[in-house]
Amino acid sequence: MKKVAFIALALVTIAGAAFAGGKPDASKMEKKLITVGYAQVGAESDWRTANTESFKSTFVEANGYKLIFDDAQQKQENQIKAIRNFIQQDVDYIVVAPVVETGWETVLKEAKDAGIPVILSDRMMKLSDNSLYTAWVGGNFLKEGQDAIGWLDAYVAKSGLKDKDLNIVILQGTIGSSAQVGRTQGVTEGIAKNPHYKLLAKQTGEFTQAKGQEVMESFLKAYPNIDVVIAENDNMAFGAIDAIKAVGKVPGKDIIIISFDAVHEAFNRMIAGEINADVECNPLHGPRVAEIIQTLEKGGSVDKIMYVKEGTFDTTNAAAILPSRKY
Repeated sequence: MKKVAFIALALVTIAGAAFAGGKPDASKMEKKLITVGYAQVGAESDWRTANTESFKSTFVEANGYKLIFDDAQQKQENQIKAIRNFIQQDVDYIVVAPVVETGWETVLKEAKDAGIPVILSDRMMKLSDNSLYTAWVGGNFLKEGQDAIGWLDAYVAKSGLKDKDLNIVILQGTIGSSAQVGRTQGVTEGIAKNPHYKLLAKQTGEFTQAKGQEVMESFLKAYPNIDVVIAENDNMAFGAIDAIKAVGKVPGKDIIIISFDAVHEAFNRMIAGEINADVECNPLHGPRVAEIIQTLEKGGSVDKIMYVKEGTFDTTNAAAILPSRKY
């Protein structure tokens, strides 16, 4: 409604100026910038840094936008506060990368009542009313988990380990986040299908390198015969590598390491043989969200769910692919 009112007011102003024999002020005729409020999770990982930069480089004045960016520092209450601030500032669109999946109904209802479309990025929300958001852009986290186990299945088959029992631990992401929920589900369901895969433990490393190292250290003390580590993001994998080295074992050889995100440094680790495989989670959401906004600005409709393109990489192709990586 606010956009209709703005257009109507502009037409009245132009008509009045013409009737008075004057000319409209050219400065008032300039195209209005589209204001976008972005409530980001935080800066917990290399992936998140790339994700933030994708938005900051896309939603610039030269492209017709004004971006209001807020770093929630991993706290849902900070994101809810940011969304309410965006509503008060009368932004045109709100973009949210939710810390967790639940607890958003009230604030999104406030945005809907204010006539502001909400676009979700990266992580999903669990809502009783899906009309509270316009679209979601991100990775298929369940498929990512399935792809990780698919790679492991192929690896053990070609390495002569098909009939060997493998002890597996999982470094989970922030519990309740869409990435954690989907990846854990895909991985654990895949493990359950193979009688030779033994899940020893799973625990959150909160998507950070320091916590990932701390949890991996506790795993190594409790389970001396770990064969596979599945880390639900690269930073936790880096922490796990440090913990494995500290006990005199060789990451990637003594313990198979599978990670998620596939950031630039993870490719270096694959080339070095420290990470065996990495399932991509593409962080470059800015341009895709901008496409959605431009479609909506023209009165068009958009798909509710939009997945970004993702792949799986390992030590056999990392060196060849790294030069073409953008993050």
